[in-house]
Amino acid sequence: MALKKGYGLLIGAKKNYYRDPPDNFGRYYHGNLVISAPAGDYHCAIDVDPKMMPDGIQWRIVKIRPADFAPIKALTNGWRLVPSTATSGALDYIRSSVLHPPILIWNVRYDSWLSRFLEFIRWNPPWNNGTGVQALTDLESVIAKGVRFYIFGEPFNVGLGVHNIHQNQGDPIGGGHDKENAIWQDGGTVVETAEGEFFAFLNKFKTQSFKTDDQGRPA
Repeated sequence: MALKKGYGLLIGAKKNYYRDPPDNFGRYYHGNLVISAPAGDYHCAIDVDPKMMPDGIQWRIVKIRPADFAPIKALTNGWRLVPSTATSGALDYIRSSVLHPPILIWNVRYDSWLSRFLEFIRWNPPWNNGTGVQALTDLESVIAKGVRFYIFGEPFNVGLGVHNIHQNQGDPIGGGHDKENAIWQDGGTVVETAEGEFFAFLNKFKTQSFKTDDQGRPA
């Protein structure tokens, strides 16, 4: 299956940001970005619901190579649908080389291998596990750097907005969200800094698998 309303990309400038009010246990469920684009202001709801678990959110911040993101950067501000393919600019947390560039580490001397390994770690940071509060703190550190924003996800049913700004594959079969499983349709928050750097905040739920088949189902 796939996201019901389609998958796409919103590009624009930040107008506002705020957290959902915390519940009685101090948990936050969304970070809310308001992005200005030609059609108006879009509400972008970034989901960090811990699913009743103490460490139910997984996230990482990835630095994207400017050359890899150049085709997206060249697009004009606004909302557009994006085909769920490997060549459209769509995100896939598991398959997208833009989010974790591969490097070759064989047939090299030790010092070169070590250098490449450290470079691999630099571009492939580990996933964090924790609460919505912890995830939002890191998200906000990324948002603070941005001058232009690229939000991947699903459009609202009504009004201007984007949701499903998180991994959209690997949900357990029968878990309630498995009908939305598909590849090349992951949500994400990418910011461009004044210096021309790109940082992506990638978030998923602990219940979602890190490995999926070609239908986005947990492997």
